[in-house]
Amino acid sequence: MGNLTQNFSGWEFICPCCGHRDVVPLVSMVLVEALQLLRDKIARPIRVTSGYRCLRYNRQIRSKDTSQHILGQAADILVDGMTPGDLARYAVCVREFQEGGIGVYVWGCHLDIRNIGRPVRWGVRWRGVK
Repeated sequence: MGNLTQNFSGWEFICPCCGHRDVVPLVSMVLVEALQLLRDKIARPIRVTSGYRCLRYNRQIRSKDTSQHILGQAADILVDGMTPGDLARYAVCVREFQEGGIGVYVWGCHLDIRNIGRPVRWGVRWRGVK
């Protein structure tokens, strides 16, 4: 049971660098609710491998300063028993991700709720996902 939604808790989104404990004001509830919709759709637990990131940690892992993680609008996730491509196919059925960013990697998916007027897709395993 989560304290943000039925299945997601704030601790899942804590920055590993600074361990910022009070992530609730830093993480978009639109993101968390979209992740809950995705979890409900796939009927499997989702593991958040990266949620909110402070700027220092984001730079430490050599991510761009424009990362949606810094804004609390992105999560890197994986689901046991699902390929990243399959996970992306489900994610495009959730409006917030359909309009946002989806990156498909060997290790899982990056999902974000950016709203720039067009969807953003990337990753070597994105081919064949609409």
